[in-house]
Amino acid sequence: MGRTREIFTAYPGKPETQDGLYSEDETRLANRNSGLLLETLRHDITPTGAHYLLIHFDIPHLDAQRHQLEFGAGFDAPYSLSMDDIRALPAVTMPVTLECAGNGRARVSPRSHSMPWGVEAVGTSEWTGTPLAPLIERARPAEGTVDFSFTGADVGFDKGEKHPFGRSLTPQELAELDVLLVYEMNGQPLLPQHGAPLRIVVPGWYGMASVKWLTRIEALTERYTGFQQVQTYRYRDHADDPGRPVTAIRVKSLMVPPGVPDWGSRLRFIEPGATRVQGRAWSGGGVPIVRVEFGVDGQWQDAELIAPVGQYAWTGWHVDWQASPGEHVLQCRATDAAGHVQPLQPPWDASGFGNNMVHEVGVFVGSA
Repeated sequence: MGRTREIFTAYPGKPETQDGLYSEDETRLANRNSGLLLETLRHDITPTGAHYLLIHFDIPHLDAQRHQLEFGAGFDAPYSLSMDDIRALPAVTMPVTLECAGNGRARVSPRSHSMPWGVEAVGTSEWTGTPLAPLIERARPAEGTVDFSFTGADVGFDKGEKHPFGRSLTPQELAELDVLLVYEMNGQPLLPQHGAPLRIVVPGWYGMASVKWLTRIEALTERYTGFQQVQTYRYRDHADDPGRPVTAIRVKSLMVPPGVPDWGSRLRFIEPGATRVQGRAWSGGGVPIVRVEFGVDGQWQDAELIAPVGQYAWTGWHVDWQASPGEHVLQCRATDAAGHVQPLQPPWDASGFGNNMVHEVGVFVGSA
C-alpha cells in the first residue's frame, strides 16, 4: 500500500523520532507554523505578526459579509448571528496570553512526531469581542445539557480520521472562564491565520481551546466526543493511556536572549560587564506570578517583577547581571500564587504537551 493511501485509509501510527533529527514532515509543519520572536518579549503586547501560529489544517476562506454563527442543536431557542449582529453587542477588550499546548515538545525525550516546537509558541494580544456566556444563555440550553461544542470551518485528517476542528466546554467551565467571542486582535480585524472573521478565546487555557473560524455552537446532553477533544490534547503516560484533558496553562517563563546571536546556532555573544536580562512569566487560570528567579550556571537570584496589563496577561521581569568572561548557561524560573514552580527537567507526556521546564540560553562573554 502506498504511503498516501495508507495515511487516509489505514493510519500506520506516528513515526519514531530521534533526538536532534527532524523528518521532512516535521520540517514542513515548522515551515507552515511560526513561533514568537523571543526579542519581542520586550513588548507587553506581542506585535500581531510576531504572535505564534499553529494551524492544524488549511485556513478556510470565509466571507465576513456572509458569515453566520449558528447556535443550533440542543438549544430551545436556536438562532444565528451575522458579523454585524456580533459587532453591535457590548464589546470587551482583554489582553490574554495564549500558549500552544505543544510548546516545548522538541525538548522532551523521546519526543512525539509532530510540530517540533522549541519554546516560542506563545504570545499576548489584546482580543476584542463580546462575552460568550450571555449569548449561550439567550439560546436557552436544553434541560440536561452537560457540554457545549464549538466547531470551526477548518476540516482535515488526523490519524486517518476526517473531522472539523472542534472543542467543548462544560457549563461549569463556561461559568468560571471569561470566554470571549472575538473578532479583533490588537485593534484590527482578525487576520485569516488567526481565525477571521470569528473565533473564541479561552483565557488561561492552552490555545487548542480557543477555536478559530467559529461557525457553530451546540448544547449536548452527553460529553462531546470530537477528535480534538478526546483523541488528542490529553496528557498520556503512554500511547494507550486514555489520559487526562489538557486545560489550564502551566506556570512558565522565558527570557529575551541577551547580547547578539550567531546566525545558525542562535547562541549569544555578550560583552563583559553590566547586562540587563528581561523576560515574561505567566500561568493559567488568571493565577498571578509571584516570583521569577534568574540563574547563571546554577546560581539563582530573584528578578524584579513588573505588573501585567491584565489578569490573563504575562508578567514582565528583569534583572541586572555582571557578565564575566567565559561560557555560561542562563536560566529563568517562575513561581505562581498557587505555589507551582517551573521544573528543571521536562515533565513527561507521550505527546509532549505542557512542557514548562525552565528556559535556558547559552552565552559566550568575551570581547569582539
